[in-house]
Amino acid sequence: MTTLLGPAEIRRLAAELEVRPTKKLGQNFVHDPNTVRRIVELARVGEGDAVLEVGPGLGSLTLGLLAAGARVSAVEIDPVLAARLPGTVAERVPGGKLTVLERDALKLRADELPEPPSTLVANLPYNVAVPVVLHLLAELPSLARALVMVQTEVADRMAAGPGSRTYGVPSVKIAWYGKARKVAAVPRAVFWPVPNVDSALVSFERAAEPVSTADRKAVFAVVDAAFAQRRKTLRAALASWAGSAARAEELLQAAGIDPRARGEQLTVRDFAQIAQGVHLPPSV
Repeated sequence: MTTLLGPAEIRRLAAELEVRPTKKLGQNFVHDPNTVRRIVELARVGEGDAVLEVGPGLGSLTLGLLAAGARVSAVEIDPVLAARLPGTVAERVPGGKLTVLERDALKLRADELPEPPSTLVANLPYNVAVPVVLHLLAELPSLARALVMVQTEVADRMAAGPGSRTYGVPSVKIAWYGKARKVAAVPRAVFWPVPNVDSALVSFERAAEPVSTADRKAVFAVVDAAFAQRRKTLRAALASWAGSAARAEELLQAAGIDPRARGEQLTVRDFAQIAQGVHLPPSV
């Protein structure tokens, strides 16, 4: 049976490597085996699955994924942690299929991976969580699902729907790719060092069909403009993007959207409709 890392093993490894967890890299290591097993179960990882893990750290979750029979590509930005991970796996999951890439996940390219991954599993620091997820969903169309552990506040934003107080740019952009749900809270006590924020697990399923034929970058530009000034009506918020408030109103009406509405009321399809209309000639 695979021995997962507990509190004593985490501290021993950290001491061996002279690792002092940094806030800059968001290093809070999971040391509770039951939490690891729960993450693997919720991610629906099984025998033969190709998994991309971002931020493996000391290897807690990596061991759980390998024990489930997955082939893991682990992307770690810290060179010391990246160098130690294969040894930890060899000690605890002999024969585990692991590839370690010392990379910044925000710059990861599909051609750097040994195979197209179907699942993303990650423990992500709050300041890069959304950018990392969005980059990987765009770069890796093979990703059909994901389970990420993030700060609770970030989880709420990722999974929010239109009209919600937490609905905003992350919500809409993730919805472009599929459906995100907050599935579980994660106690602070399962981490070392103990963070000063609460965490949660977010599950993601990629949509079978694209939301729209509109260009993704064009849609995201509309989203960014709409939420840059949340208190303004869309007519005013999109004025700079469209060229004028009058043109913004024209595009909104063409998309069937009330110019007096605000960004938090629109679905991702609504934003796509607006973006598609930008090619319409202005009325005289």
